[in-house]
Amino acid sequence: MNLDGKVVVITGGGSGIGAASCLLFAQHGANVIVADIDVKSAQKTVAQIIAQKGIAQAVKMDVTDYANVENALDSIVTAYGKIDIMVNNAGIMNSQRAPTAQHTFEDWDRVIAINQTGVFYCLRAVLKHMMDQGSGSIVNIASLAGLKASGHNLAYSASKFAVVGMTKSAAMEYAPYDIRVNAVCPSYTQTPMLDSVVEKQPGIDKKLLRYVPMSRFAEAEEIAEAVIWIASDQTKFITGQTITIDGGLSL
Repeated sequence: MNLDGKVVVITGGGSGIGAASCLLFAQHGANVIVADIDVKSAQKTVAQIIAQKGIAQAVKMDVTDYANVENALDSIVTAYGKIDIMVNNAGIMNSQRAPTAQHTFEDWDRVIAINQTGVFYCLRAVLKHMMDQGSGSIVNIASLAGLKASGHNLAYSASKFAVVGMTKSAAMEYAPYDIRVNAVCPSYTQTPMLDSVVEKQPGIDKKLLRYVPMSRFAEAEEIAEAVIWIASDQTKFITGQTITIDGGLSL
């Protein structure tokens, strides 16, 4: 897969699936913009890419602030002349698992702001550039929790169902402009996000594994492989789709 010269922006690129995706895109020759609210984490990803002879730049981006997102993307287009691919990966989990009636307002507001509104802001800001170019590929990182019920997880589930819906709506609207919008829906993946869940609920990892036919969690690099494939020119006639990567969990 050749991505030489492609300009790729990945939000939440400082860790987890975002970092794995940044590294993989760079390995395939892309110019990678590692966007993250945590600049130090973004710079660590950039350092790894440069150590592997790749091309990357760290950019601070707060996906809950539309002006910040718009300014960051405008600056990238000014510097590089285009944005070929955008991966909307930035996201968080609920701070605590609770049934709906006990769900906190703070958790709801925070999760929706980052996971749902953040994707909308990034879509809104990048689409104008892609329309000017007459092409583009967007990959939204949703979740298996955006395709099936996820108990004690209301805000996260709601936000990921919304990402799937936004993906389909935007794909339909912008297909005439040769802009593709797809989503990747991972299940439990070995990332700092999953580590934080296990830390708060010791032993939950063993319980979760009972439901995965492959008897293991996904690696971030495995999700990144799907992201780069659906984003690339190898899938130029695929849009509005959700790719489930779950080791058989949804079965």
